[in-house]
Amino acid sequence: MKTYLEIKVPIKYDDPWFKELRSRFAGIPVRWQKDYYHITMAFINNTPKGIDMRPLLEKHLATAQAPVITFDRLDAFSIKSGRHIIHLATSHVLESFLLLTEAIYSDMKDVGCVILSDFMLHVTLGRVRSYDVELTDIKKVLKNITMSPITLTLTDVDYREFRGRTLFETQLKDTFLTNSL
Repeated sequence: MKTYLEIKVPIKYDDPWFKELRSRFAGIPVRWQKDYYHITMAFINNTPKGIDMRPLLEKHLATAQAPVITFDRLDAFSIKSGRHIIHLATSHVLESFLLLTEAIYSDMKDVGCVILSDFMLHVTLGRVRSYDVELTDIKKVLKNITMSPITLTLTDVDYREFRGRTLFETQLKDTFLTNSL
């Protein structure tokens, strides 16, 4: 079974900066994400049947502090399926957040989970088919957008089936850890 571990990002489709971003892509067939913004902490390609992941997740998340992340740039990358991903990113990833993610990855692999992709901190905002537009053209549009930094505290974590139900959810402790400069 494919599963995800995600931390929710409290942005809204109607936020002014997001409206501006969408207006800059008028005429380009972008499929914009309209809700459920998140950072995928782990995409598990195969979770062994019969394993209860809750104790593993509780071990790491029960004492984890909520990261305060400043998103300060827009970018894009391509994925194997032939799509380009337009995303929100940060220039300064908290080391504690990376260490938490790495520890969870390691323990998941130890219990037999198959994880084929590395962690890349990003929040998907939109998807474009590669045969509709080149990645370089998307990046040219993004380069001309000045983004004011957005600082957010991320507390809500979900572990769920791929395109399915939530299997576990928790809230991280809201503290003052920050990647702001």
